[in-house]
Amino acid sequence: MKIISRVAILPFVLLAFGCKGPDSKTNDALNSDLSLAAQAHPVTPADSVSAIERAHANAVAERSGATHHAVTPYYRSGASAAPAPTTSTVRNTKRDAAIGAGAGAVLGAVTSKNKVRGGVIGGVAGGILGAILGNNVDTKKVSHP
Repeated sequence: MKIISRVAILPFVLLAFGCKGPDSKTNDALNSDLSLAAQAHPVTPADSVSAIERAHANAVAERSGATHHAVTPYYRSGASAAPAPTTSTVRNTKRDAAIGAGAGAVLGAVTSKNKVRGGVIGGVAGGILGAILGNNVDTKKVSHP
């Protein structure tokens, strides 16, 4: 009975140590590395325009009523700024629930005297914990243009 209670506490211990939040030292180091990389390779504008881009720019300029033809498709005169990209949060609830259910079922079957009952209980508990972690912890923000 002691082994079952110890194994039942194992997911909570892993959750406590595995999800301690973002590390500010890591974030500061990453930000400094990214700023150095941006300085090392600055973006240079294209020094030439292909015939297809020039034809597209001229067609856009004629439609907008511009008087000059040296307009690139990205910088039209009189045009409004590009819309801001939207962001959405991607949650991995189903994937993490499946992983937790599988791991819980295996762990429950291995540690229990009644293999089927232990596997079912472990699968349900692991699935619930995995779904909670996938919905609240394992998320990332994705920007869409």
